[in-house]
Amino acid sequence: MQFYKILFLTLFISTFSWAQDFSVHDPVVIKQKDTYYLYCTGEGITCYSSKDLKNWKREPSVFAEKPVWTDSVVPEFKNHIWAPDISLHNNTYYLYYSVSAFAKNTSAIGVATNTTLNPDDAAYKWVDHGIVIQSVPNRDKWNAIDPNLTFDENNIPWLAFGSFWDGLKMVKLSTDLLSKAQPEEWSTIAKRKRTFELADSNPGDAALEAPFIFKKFGYFYLFLSWDFCCRGKDSTYKIVIGRSKNITGPYLDKDGKPLNEGGGTILIQENKKWYGAGHNSTYTFDGKDYIFFHAYEIKDNGMSKLEAHELQWDANQWPIVKLNN
Repeated sequence: MQFYKILFLTLFISTFSWAQDFSVHDPVVIKQKDTYYLYCTGEGITCYSSKDLKNWKREPSVFAEKPVWTDSVVPEFKNHIWAPDISLHNNTYYLYYSVSAFAKNTSAIGVATNTTLNPDDAAYKWVDHGIVIQSVPNRDKWNAIDPNLTFDENNIPWLAFGSFWDGLKMVKLSTDLLSKAQPEEWSTIAKRKRTFELADSNPGDAALEAPFIFKKFGYFYLFLSWDFCCRGKDSTYKIVIGRSKNITGPYLDKDGKPLNEGGGTILIQENKKWYGAGHNSTYTFDGKDYIFFHAYEIKDNGMSKLEAHELQWDANQWPIVKLNN
């Protein structure tokens, strides 16, 4: 019976998938009424809207001018903001975002709020609340970048984040979602082996980043990216997965290895279509689960493109992505 259940899932996985010809890094998506909004890395945080998840219209960036505090973190910051994360909580949209100096943990995660995502709405106005968390070279062996907000079974907010260094972290937030809770509560949710001799200011060779947590079947599923992005044809990005019954972990892969001890089951990697793929986000829209990510397309010389696919689940409640390549 188990065999036929697995066979059924394999044969009838949805073929929903598509790519777009505009360049995207680090996509996150949310739906307001009948419109989807996509936010991604770019000047002032790039934004697109769509009615069908296939045809996208460019919308105004979130920040026409850089947030006033950013120069204090990254001197002469150019308003190129990384890796946003969008959520709706108590009728307010929370947009977390990353300010960083490339390949340094001179970084901070900020947050802005709005009551609507529609730029044509009279109430549309992003209000910036400044720094939520900041990392400093030679003080912190982690990187305040790639945020993702999630809530535990008691509706307590947690922020997952991080790249390279000493792994991906999670910190408890205050109930207003604008700062760390007190007393502070931290966890390391994923980690890879790092060469010991490297200086603390060096990103290192433990290449992982971009945590995203998705709740289903009573589990917290941790999606993250391994290896290297942003290198065009030399990109080696891949998406891996683990899960836990507790939001702070330990997250285990399919073989039972903890992600904070180097574990991780590969979900998406290089294929005939792209050199590498990663930095995903995962959602349920209208009863279906979707995964969004960017991939370095082979036919376009390694240009980073938006990919979206319906997410299905096997008999053991692990995610499946059917790629039409």
